[in-house]
Amino acid sequence: MKLIACCKVVHDEQDITTRPDRSLATENAGLKISLYDLNAIEAAVELAAAAGGGSVTALSAGAKAMQENSKVRKDILSRGPDDLTSIADDACTSLYPAEAAKVLAAAAQKIGFDLLICGEGSGDLYAQQTGLLVGEMLGLPCVNAVSKITVSDGKVVVERDLEDVVEELELTLPAVVSVSSDINTPKLPSMKAILAANKKPVTQWGLADLGVDISAPTTSLISARAPEQADRLRVIFEGDSDDNIAAFADHLRQALNQ
Repeated sequence: MKLIACCKVVHDEQDITTRPDRSLATENAGLKISLYDLNAIEAAVELAAAAGGGSVTALSAGAKAMQENSKVRKDILSRGPDDLTSIADDACTSLYPAEAAKVLAAAAQKIGFDLLICGEGSGDLYAQQTGLLVGEMLGLPCVNAVSKITVSDGKVVVERDLEDVVEELELTLPAVVSVSSDINTPKLPSMKAILAANKKPVTQWGLADLGVDISAPTTSLISARAPEQADRLRVIFEGDSDDNIAAFADHLRQALNQ
C-alpha cells in the first residue's frame, strides 16, 4: 500500500511578533511542521505498519527557503515516512487552499498513491479546505474530519465523530482523507529515528517539473494585522468588602456594555 502524508512547513507562532503598524513580523520566526499535519504523518505511518509493507511519502510545498530547511526536513523524516517529496518554489510562498491543492494534486498524481492523508487544517490559515480540494481535483473519493481509518481489500473504512453520532463511510481506493486531531497522539521521534532520517531520500521539484501554473491565484492577501489593543484601566480592588464587590460588579457591567 502506497500512502502520501501531506505536511506544511509554517512559522512557529511563538516567534511571530507585531510591528508598530500591527502587521506580522515573521523574519525571526523559526520553522516547524504544521501542528495538525503531525496527525496526518502519524496516521499514514501507522497504516503502513498495519499493512505490513506499505510505504509512506511525505509531501510538502512552499517557498524555497522554508522547504530547503534541513532541520525541518529531518524532523519530517524522523517521524516515520520513507521519503520526502518537496515542492520548493518561491511562487508557493503564500499558498491559499485552491493553489495549494492544485500543486499537491499534481505532485501526488506524479508520485502515485493508494491513500493520501491531510491534516484537518494548516497551522497558519486553518482553512480546512485543501484536502477536499485535492480529492476533487483528482476526481477521487474524499472525506474530512476522519477520526479512524481501516484499510482492507482495496477499500478504506473511515469514521467521523459528528455532533451526536459516529458516521462510518466506505471509500474505494485510491482516495483522499483529512484526519482530525483526535485520530492519534503523534509520537516524539526516538534518537534512532532522528539519526536514520539523515539517510532517507528527498526529492525536490519546482512548479515547472509538475507543469503547474498558479500565476493567477483565486485568492490574494490584502493585509494581515493583529487586532488593536485597548489600554488597560488598571483598576484594582483590594479586599472583599461589600463596597468593593459592588464597585467591581459596576465596572464589569460597564465593560460588557461597551
